[in-house]
Amino acid sequence: FLQKIWDVATGRLKLTLTGHIEQIRGLAVSQRHTYLFSAGDDKQVKCWDLEQNKVIRSYHGHLSGVYCLALHPSIDILLTGGRDSVCRVWDIRTKAMVCALSGHDNTVCSVFARPTDPQVVTGSHDTTIRFWDLVAGKTMLTLTHHKKSVRALALHPKEHTFVSGSADNIKKFSLPKGEFLHNMLSQQKSIVNAVAVNEDGILATAGDNGSLWFWDWKSVHCFQPGPGN
Repeated sequence: FLQKIWDVATGRLKLTLTGHIEQIRGLAVSQRHTYLFSAGDDKQVKCWDLEQNKVIRSYHGHLSGVYCLALHPSIDILLTGGRDSVCRVWDIRTKAMVCALSGHDNTVCSVFARPTDPQVVTGSHDTTIRFWDLVAGKTMLTLTHHKKSVRALALHPKEHTFVSGSADNIKKFSLPKGEFLHNMLSQQKSIVNAVAVNEDGILATAGDNGSLWFWDWKSVHCFQPGPGN
């Protein structure tokens, strides 16, 4: 139920934040403000001011646990997805819910945002990935390439591509039209719960068996497999 902030250079713990009463599922740090956002199984979505080290806003509306969140890169909105199968769009400052993106049939467990359409992309336990028209609040496109829950999404910081992680595979797609590009056949033999990619094209995938694998984004070659528990 705690959030810990570490000094990356020294590895030392700098700060512990308390406020959630159940497991924390998602965190996002704003590039535009001194804010940290958190979401958890307690249905709560909180905005922390990192200069004051306290909660300054809470966003109420989810009917059950909140599994993921993301910040829009160019406008002050927050996206949250949860067990109620909805991705909710919030005005960061007013705390008002701008709209609810409905269409998934199960938990929304992954989301990212981008400045151009599709501005919102979500992954769900219903095995689909949805592209959303943020202005209209409607689905633009549904990808059905996975056979199991889409638990993680990662947008490349420079290219118009992204990956999705699941128990069945890791898949790579293009934007904005969602063309399927590659299967990244993994011997992790686990449910992929988290994916991340940096500007140098290094993709990291983390499995629920404790494994952490590293891939080359362009060749989709795994150059450093990691053992699991």
